[in-house]
Amino acid sequence: QVQLVESGGGLVQAGGSLRLSCLASGRTFSNYAMGWCRQAPGKERDFVAGISWTGGSTYYADSVKGRFTISRDDAKSTAFLQMNSLKPEDTAVYYCAARWGTKVPGRPSEYAYWGQGTQVTVSS
Repeated sequence: QVQLVESGGGLVQAGGSLRLSCLASGRTFSNYAMGWCRQAPGKERDFVAGISWTGGSTYYADSVKGRFTISRDDAKSTAFLQMNSLKPEDTAVYYCAARWGTKVPGRPSEYAYWGQGTQVTVSS
């Protein structure tokens, strides 16, 4: 069992930046691929970014490529999502997710563990 706790959400103006953090506990963090997904009101949960357990491979949704960066610090059991050039359409609850093994899931349904979510609101 892996427990995930997100932090770093908030209210920001369009064009601004936020950095989300996801602290993991309960198992060996370095054995897990990590991801970020988001869910806007009335919409399905969407994949945003994923990173392999080595950190050597990263994947992004087309809508955030070039603006968001996913990273991990295994010594701190923490994954990060750096979000730059934020847009109002980025407004959503952002969830950290984890899956054991080498595969980096590209769909929310493929992740086994989830955090409680953190709200990101981008004003125009």
